This record gives sequence, C-alpha cells and structure tokens, in this order.
Amino acid sequence: MAKIIVVGSSSIDLVVTSSKRPGAGETVLGDSFTTVPGGKGANQAVAAARLGADVTMIGRVGDDHFGEAILNNFTFNRVSTDYVEPVTHMESGTAHIVLAEGDNSIVVIKAANNEVTPDYIDQSMNAFQGVDMVMIQQEIPEETVTHVSRVCKKLGIQLLLNPAPARPLEEEVIENAAYITPNEHEAEVLFSELSLSDALRKYPNKLFVTEGSKGVRYFDGENEVLVPSYKVEAVDTTGAGDTFNAAFAVALAEGKAIADSVRFANRAASLSVTKFGAQGGMPTREEVEAQM
Repeated sequence: MAKIIVVGSSSIDLVVTSSKRPGAGETVLGDSFTTVPGGKGANQAVAAARLGADVTMIGRVGDDHFGEAILNNFTFNRVSTDYVEPVTHMESGTAHIVLAEGDNSIVVIKAANNEVTPDYIDQSMNAFQGVDMVMIQQEIPEETVTHVSRVCKKLGIQLLLNPAPARPLEEEVIENAAYITPNEHEAEVLFSELSLSDALRKYPNKLFVTEGSKGVRYFDGENEVLVPSYKVEAVDTTGAGDTFNAAFAVALAEGKAIADSVRFANRAASLSVTKFGAQGGMPTREEVEAQM
C-alpha cells in the first residue's frame, strides 16, 4: 500500500448551480445550493485514500462547525487527521463555486489554511517517516510550499506539486519537485517566457500539463506525448484535477510506469465528473480498475 502525505488546504465548498453564469453587475436565478467538503488538499487526500493509499493529511481547520465537518469527512474516508489541528478563534476555509454552462467558477477564502506555515510543517515532521510520496498545492502560504520542497529533497521523498491556484514558482521549488502538474493556464503563468513545447522539453518526465477533455501532455525524453482523456457525460467538473493528481501520485508511488500512471489518473478523473461535488464522484480503486 502506497503511503502518501498531502500538505494543503481543507475547506467547505458552497456550491450554486445555474443554467447561466452571471456577468459583472448581473443577477440571475439559480437552480440549487449545497455545501460539501472541499479544498484542493482535502480533495486530493480523499481521492488518494479511495484509490487504496494510506493517506495522512497535514493542514489546519477553524474551530467552527465547518471545521468539525471537515474532520468528520476525513475520518469517514479513512484519511489520518493526526496532523490537522484546529486554529482557535478562526474560521475554516471556504470555496464559493458557481456551476453553470458546463463548467465552474471558484472564489477561495483561505482563512485557517493560511496557518499551514513552515513552523507547522516542522511540528509535523514525524509524519514524513516512511512516506512514498508527498503531494502539495498552492492554497496555502507560498513559503510553506518552498519549505516542504526542501524537506522532501533533504529526506529523499518524491514531491508532486499541483501548482494551483496559479502563481509563479521559484526555480528551487521546480527543481526540488519530482512531478509538476499544471493545467494550461497555470503552465502559462509558470513558464511565461517559454512555449509549452519548450517547457515540456526543459522538464522531461517532470512537467505534466492537463488539457481538460483533450488529455495530459508531457515530454518523455524523446517525444512529446498526449495521453487522451476518456469521454464521459460530465455532471460536475469540480475536483477532476484533484482526482487526476491523487490517482497519478498513487500509481507512481506504487511503482507504475509514467505512461501507465497517466492513463490510470485520466480514467479516475473521467469517473469523478460523472457525479456532483468535488468529492462526490471520486472513484474507488475497484471502480477505476473495472473501467481500465
């Protein structure tokens, strides 16, 4: 069983569905509203656990009812919360999501997730013992991402960095990461002075650019490869990228070849969009393997 740490955000998603996305200054009537667990870190932790990994989350929540709900959801999904400490007198993170016109728009309020600091990582070092892979995203402080990259390099642990939301990365972080998984927009932010092909060639078998319904693109050292996605009827695309990252990490941690790991991750991501909610459609290992 792969042992994975996820360092990142936990939140509650406040989700509105509508047939039309409002423009600036416009009010539209929506169809439904619900609250579901989310946050890129939490999503990836839950997805990896459902795919059979032994997962430990390192993060922070508020001392509010949202925080309690986040912790209960981790427990239900068999994610260890030994290193998820509530922050006194602070609210939990939230994501405000509009589902409309076949896609999503998201505003994230980090709140307690800002307390996932380098010092907090240092207090959680026991979690890194015997780990196969560390996953991290960018809904936590920038200095924490840099610090975790250094910790992983020092300990010889593979780091999978999902650079979302997009912001420039220090070259040190790029070099310390074993795998970097931006979408097309995030890749433009990270490598603004390079074409996509040049960026892929600069980081062979490290940079994997997700291109939505088209698939995932990378350079294998000889050729630029596009691994196509699987065609499904999408209900909710929220969390598809998180599912891809988790599945990719699990497969790599288990020793699968890169191409096979990408295909496994694409299949998991395709299944995740067939149900509502970032975590609602995240598949089990058995569901993915049945569709491979």
